[in-house]
Amino acid sequence: MKILSIVVPSYNAEKYLDRSIPSLVVGGEDVEVIIVNDGSKDSTLEIARKYEKEFPNIVKVVDKENGGHGSGINAALEIATGLYFKCCDADDWFAKDAYLEFLDLIKKHLKEGKSPDLYLTDFVYNRLDTGKTHVHDCTTTYPTNRFMTWEDLKSPNNKDFFMMHMFTYKTEILRRSKLHLPEHTFYVDNLYVYQPLYYVKTMYYLPVGLYQYYVGHADQSISYENMAKNYQHALRVYEKVMTIYSYDDLKKLSKAHKRYMYFSIVVIEALTLFYSVIGKKKGSKKEYRQLNKKIKSVNKALYNKANFRTRFILSHLVIPGLKDIAVRIGYKIVKKKTGWY
Repeated sequence: MKILSIVVPSYNAEKYLDRSIPSLVVGGEDVEVIIVNDGSKDSTLEIARKYEKEFPNIVKVVDKENGGHGSGINAALEIATGLYFKCCDADDWFAKDAYLEFLDLIKKHLKEGKSPDLYLTDFVYNRLDTGKTHVHDCTTTYPTNRFMTWEDLKSPNNKDFFMMHMFTYKTEILRRSKLHLPEHTFYVDNLYVYQPLYYVKTMYYLPVGLYQYYVGHADQSISYENMAKNYQHALRVYEKVMTIYSYDDLKKLSKAHKRYMYFSIVVIEALTLFYSVIGKKKGSKKEYRQLNKKIKSVNKALYNKANFRTRFILSHLVIPGLKDIAVRIGYKIVKKKTGWY
């Protein structure tokens, strides 16, 4: 049995695969590495086939028409056979020692008859252009090296928001949630985190820097220029997040579980506000306001909860001009602290 399926969505990734794939196949035959060639126009497919031939019991290649990052994850999820599922972008990689420790931990738990719905691990920002790194860890909020439920977690703080790079979901949780990410859309990682989270009951946090996140090349979707250009993608993801579950759906969860679901919504809404503020197209903020009106009309109770009964209410108490300034200052603070864009 494969214990872990790893999807590598790849579009014009010829410059990166010879770093990412070798870092993944060291997991041996306990893992399957699914490289999804998303209609690349360079030699991505040829490189992927090379690894498939060299590691036939580990690497699978899916060759498909271009559909965007989310479509690559969808394609891999359809054929994944691993008990757990994790994403690795083509320009990122796994740290060897942390990776092997993580796999050993999963195997140990399986021998003990244990398998949490979600494993959490740390990730590391790598600015290869400057040589700086920043570890994103959550040791102040999440209990380490133990099984936990939502009731074991402290209230989330702003730095402990969930990100895709932290997550290794049980594959059946992803399928139970009926996750199907939008095509030709950036920032679907927010949806990947949020939608299946509803079904998670048990977790385990291993505080190791497993995921190595490459930051610093201009064509990334998280570069400032691309975030400004692609703000409408963020709007699409935000709309999806706000309409998957109703307020009544979330009321069925435990108090602690609900707290983290609402926190995830607030983070995504704050990011969407940021994208609309920096959006290059004239009228981006108006689009954001119109979308909120639409969401309110179809999911009013959840909209009111997220906007007026969480910390996001602060954004409504600031006059528009000052709100824009506050958003930009907040971005600069995060950038300086993490070495991010």
